[in-house]
Amino acid sequence: MTAFDWIAQILGILAALLAAPLFLGWVNQCRAWLQNKSAPPLIQPYRGIRKLFYKDALIASNASRLFRLAPYVVFGTMVTAAAVIPSIATRLPFTRAADAIALVGLFATARVFQALAAMDVGTAFGTLGARREMMIGFLAEPALLMVIFVASLISASTALPAISELLATQTLALYPSLAFTAVAFTMLLLAENARIPVDNPATHLELTMVHEAMVLEYSGRHLALIELSAALKLLLYISLIACLFAPWGLGAPAAGPWDLTVGVAAYAAKLAAGGTLLAVFETLIAKMRVFRLPGFIGAALMLALLATLLRFVSGSF
Repeated sequence: MTAFDWIAQILGILAALLAAPLFLGWVNQCRAWLQNKSAPPLIQPYRGIRKLFYKDALIASNASRLFRLAPYVVFGTMVTAAAVIPSIATRLPFTRAADAIALVGLFATARVFQALAAMDVGTAFGTLGARREMMIGFLAEPALLMVIFVASLISASTALPAISELLATQTLALYPSLAFTAVAFTMLLLAENARIPVDNPATHLELTMVHEAMVLEYSGRHLALIELSAALKLLLYISLIACLFAPWGLGAPAAGPWDLTVGVAAYAAKLAAGGTLLAVFETLIAKMRVFRLPGFIGAALMLALLATLLRFVSGSF
């Protein structure tokens, strides 16, 4: 490992932490423009998180240590995930641990701790949100694993850098298995990040909210960590889409600073495009009823299974 490799590793983690609120602000701006509304400032998520960090954390008298620990565990798992996802380069010091299956485990760990913390205080909303979140996770995790398996069958490896390097060297064409996998992963992105049509992050209606119901009891720095973790998780899913389905621009920073600059520029362009497409999709589609969510996520699982079948039958991507 060279010095540029470590610089790229640290830069990738810092870029994810700093760009997560900015990416969320970009999505909110695009949604407001598409709905012909006055757009909030691009840095509004930064202001909200900064304001929460300066407030005192009010904790229920019957809350256990799990309730206090959960925000730090969730934030730590998201930072760890940011370290193993190749966003600006592939040959990084932490890429040896960049196993896609382990990444799914990190996301599952964050979900379990957040759901347990939501039920810890014993409020009706927290329990409701935790049950819905675990229902979504119970259906989404197998589908996400199937998406990973399709990519691993193509590259004969579950390492994200190896998958990205192989796909980046292929000729530009429409491969059926990758096309079905991309659609399935997009549906999972919406489900895992509580976006429309699965959940509306801008509402507090108790009959429909999922993520917001689990964090109603948090305040101050704890809520700031949870909000930052949620923004970081959304950014990481967009980064995974760029890593698996648009790996162009990822290179080896050991070749020099120029490759690192190209990787950062390509990553910024991918985030801008991904945020715009996400805002367009959320504007065109309506919120689903809760009892229809299993069918929505089940469709993603079926698409991933179909992609696996096409991979075996056709012998190509």
